[in-house]
Amino acid sequence: MGILFGTDGVRGLANAKLTPELAFKLGRCGAAVLLAHVTDGQATVLIGRDTRRSGTMLEAALAAGFCSMGVNVVKLGVVPTPTVAWLTRNQSVTGVGPAGSAAVRPAAGVMISASHNPSPDNGIKFFDAKGFKLPDEIEAEIEALVLAGDDALPRPVGKEVGTITEDLTLVEAYVDHVTKLAPEGLEGLRIAVDTGHGAAWEIAPFVLRGLGADVKVLHDAPDGDNINDGCGSTHLDILKREVITNSLDLGLAFDGDADRLLAVDHAGNEVDGDHLMLICLKHGLETGRFAAPSVVATVMSNLGFEQAIGELGGELVRAKVGDRYVLEEMVKRDIRLGGEQSGHLIFLDDNTTGDGLISALRVLSAIRAAAKPLRELAAAMKDYPQVLKNVRVGSTEGWQEDAVIQREIAAATATLAETGRILVRASGTEPLIRVMVEGQEAALIHRLADHLCEIIQQRLVGTPQPA
Repeated sequence: MGILFGTDGVRGLANAKLTPELAFKLGRCGAAVLLAHVTDGQATVLIGRDTRRSGTMLEAALAAGFCSMGVNVVKLGVVPTPTVAWLTRNQSVTGVGPAGSAAVRPAAGVMISASHNPSPDNGIKFFDAKGFKLPDEIEAEIEALVLAGDDALPRPVGKEVGTITEDLTLVEAYVDHVTKLAPEGLEGLRIAVDTGHGAAWEIAPFVLRGLGADVKVLHDAPDGDNINDGCGSTHLDILKREVITNSLDLGLAFDGDADRLLAVDHAGNEVDGDHLMLICLKHGLETGRFAAPSVVATVMSNLGFEQAIGELGGELVRAKVGDRYVLEEMVKRDIRLGGEQSGHLIFLDDNTTGDGLISALRVLSAIRAAAKPLRELAAAMKDYPQVLKNVRVGSTEGWQEDAVIQREIAAATATLAETGRILVRASGTEPLIRVMVEGQEAALIHRLADHLCEIIQQRLVGTPQPA
């Protein structure tokens, strides 16, 4: 990855690493690259954000950067990341230019969020006019301009300067879109929903209740600092207790920007993205929404998921970690379902990115159609024991060239032989080396994972962290 852009845009500690000055430059340089692809007049971009305190600060700086290049900005307020992607692709907005106001298609969308990271962090990620995250080469072009030093980009004046407007009603078009994905409704389902004090805090309960579900909402009072704080898709304990205590059918949890979804069944068992994809795949095959049983996932997906797909006569195509890489493979192979074990699920006929709310509706529709509990549907896939550990390091650079680390990885892989697999990789969003070991014997994979983490810690002077 580049210096600024990781696997999910530019991310860092707000006002320290991700500063307003950097956001302003990203707006200017992003506009310069976008304008090179716009041929029908003054460009307009949409900007959404999650509930972090730093969101409005970065929004103001980013919008100013766009305007300084003659690009108009329409602010969406607090919305999920997938809402920005869908609106950018599908919704015309009012653009204001030298010739006056007119309905225009957005040239791009931008989301300000650090997803599941703690509230002091924030991030900026771009979507192109078709609602797809920018490819690596376009991000590299923006990054090169940001890091160039002297700003030689044009500075339009007078009527050529961009404008900033706000339209909080645009989200209604997205609500209409997702609501139509469950025409049979969700009556009879009793659900706990943890919005993590994040971007889905209003929209998710509104949509689910509108479809007839009985919804108990958790963590829906964002104050700018409590996003992901012991809640949401990375902290499921409170959701589990709520489901068990109130004898609910299941629980759903979103991350901070609501582009991913995890679930718990009525007994409090976690149901990850692999299981959710399999449930939705089977339902889609039964209803004719999917013509073939193949799925794109990542190298992190469980071997049991791969076996289940094979039993359906399909192929599990593995991509690099990151929903953008999953999406690239889906488009290239014309596969309509893909995602990550962590809960990024992409239904390509419904949206161009991971979408927690659409995922929730697809899962709930499958449960309702099968008239079976989530636990029974999830049991169709057998999990191989899998352990994931993180080692926090000062820098993720150079670990692949470390001979000792590579020797120990090879030795551990040989120990597993054909009964499992090992994946060691650097995080694209945090200074972590992630170690995943999977196999038939739980005790063995834990021992191997601990050993590899110890070696990495010794070689890279880090501190082992729980997954």
